[in-house]
Amino acid sequence: MGEMLRKTFHDSSGATMDSTSINLYSLLRAQADARPQAAAIIDCTGRSVVTLDFAAFDAAVARAAALLARHGLKAGDPVLLFHPMSADLYVALGAIFRLGLVGVFIDPSMGREHLERCCTLMPPKALLATPKAHLLRLVMPALRRIPLKFATGIGAPGAIAWRHYHDEAPLWSNTPVTSNTPALVTFTSGSTGAPKAAVRTHGFLRSQHEVVEATLQTTPGDVILTTLPIFVLSHLAAGATTLIPSVDIRHPGKVDPASVTAQIRQFGVNCIEASPAFLERVADHCLAAGERVEGVFKIFTGGGPVLPQLLDALRVVAPNAQIDAVYGSTEAEPIAHLSVHELSAADRRAMQQGAGLLAGQPVDAVDVRILRDRWGTAITPRDRAEFDAACLAAGEIGEIVVHGDHVLPGYLHGAGDAETKFKVDGQVWHRTGDAGAFDSEGRLWLMGRCQAKVVDERGALYPFAVEVAAQQHPAVRRAALVQHAGKRMLVVEFKQGRPVEAIQALLAWARIDTVQAIERIPVDRRHNAKVDYRALQTILQDV
Repeated sequence: MGEMLRKTFHDSSGATMDSTSINLYSLLRAQADARPQAAAIIDCTGRSVVTLDFAAFDAAVARAAALLARHGLKAGDPVLLFHPMSADLYVALGAIFRLGLVGVFIDPSMGREHLERCCTLMPPKALLATPKAHLLRLVMPALRRIPLKFATGIGAPGAIAWRHYHDEAPLWSNTPVTSNTPALVTFTSGSTGAPKAAVRTHGFLRSQHEVVEATLQTTPGDVILTTLPIFVLSHLAAGATTLIPSVDIRHPGKVDPASVTAQIRQFGVNCIEASPAFLERVADHCLAAGERVEGVFKIFTGGGPVLPQLLDALRVVAPNAQIDAVYGSTEAEPIAHLSVHELSAADRRAMQQGAGLLAGQPVDAVDVRILRDRWGTAITPRDRAEFDAACLAAGEIGEIVVHGDHVLPGYLHGAGDAETKFKVDGQVWHRTGDAGAFDSEGRLWLMGRCQAKVVDERGALYPFAVEVAAQQHPAVRRAALVQHAGKRMLVVEFKQGRPVEAIQALLAWARIDTVQAIERIPVDRRHNAKVDYRALQTILQDV
């Protein structure tokens, strides 16, 4: 299975990274030598707080690797993980990297059929899950077929107790891998509903770490409260302390903000990374209570639209913080970033008048271009001259495409490549599916999903042009542009009142046919920040 996975990924992606041995865990291991007694992870998710310094984390990983190896797992074997952010999860991931195994993540909320398909595409050799997640074995044959099963916490029938790794003799060696060796696989659903597997290699994760570290300016000694699981790996490699808060990150828009602010103070957090929905909850609480988090010096938010009003609120709540909005995607994180102090009055006026959402300058490690929007149509291979000639000039709206070492070059078995990848002189470029434009300063402006644009006899109208402008009105919590019954409709979730006429006047330039107020606009499950247009259309059928 391991050889097949490596060959399939390399052949389908066209990746050209070298074959140097760079086991990702070596970056994490180095911190145990450099900062053995510094806290690596503070885990607040259990009944009591668990703190692992870098030496203890490294030892735990070595013992966990010994447990996995003793039960017969070998390099390349996929290990399915159904586990929330916790110290246990990152100890397991460290052991997986150390042994050259592949960590696999599937969102169980996608349903039984999706999980069965994913497990058919990549049959796991082992399962590591919470006792509650092990209950899924009762209804999902795909999980019952997995040969090895491990359970954290109190354990589960038919599963090896994960806590037994504490009794193992440490396995200190790292399994040699190459840049192209898969390390992590996450499954998502494409537009057809068929699963596609995003494969992150050891080389990719190392490149991503370098970009994340530079963009977020992570330094040893930082105490970072994060709800973004993949970034924890970079923080461990950088020697920073990660605080995993006692919140349910599956629902960031419903977290208890008082608990979050208490944890920020208790553990001396100086950096926060979270979705806009999470930070909006914290900011609203602090503003209402007159609280400030003056010890926080850096805030980074992304995973959904980051509107100016949130940045302004955070500037009040965290007066000493550098506050950045980060734009990226599953396949390319990060792509661009914007600091709140770079947001001018002219930028704000432009957003009110339909310019979209400012994402800022692209990060140095990524090449970002705008092509004519032809989402849904494959892009054939081309040479550099053809590609450069096809790229749009500043001010022209089109499809955002990216290339870089931290941009995923392909999916497992090539599923989804035709939809989202194309080649320029043999180099793989990724189609984000987002529309945008560059301004004269080289800054990227976002216009929303290409497939969500409204096209009628009056032309094309992109969602962010209208939604961002509408959400500048103080009564609007969220807005969504749709084409419904042949009309341009703006659906609005109001905070207070229903000033429909005022909204229509504000958006006269967009020629909206109707404004429809509803109780709640559906959003994505992961970040609770992106409009779920498909679910919204279903709701509108009954309005």
